[in-house]
Amino acid sequence: MKNLKLKAARALKDMSQEELAKKVEVSRQTINAIENGDYNPTIKLCITICKALDVSLNDLFWE
Repeated sequence: MKNLKLKAARALKDMSQEELAKKVEVSRQTINAIENGDYNPTIKLCITICKALDVSLNDLFWE
């Protein structure tokens, strides 16, 4: 399932996939795969992404 919440949160911060990827130390392709629902990130990566975007885990990864 696509993660439109992640894409929206990233857009609110005016951050590209590349910028977010660098900030959380993964590839742009990883961020793209998460947004497209093709990759299920580890809880550690989820937390790192949430910190980078200043949102909670519930906001991005739980329905």
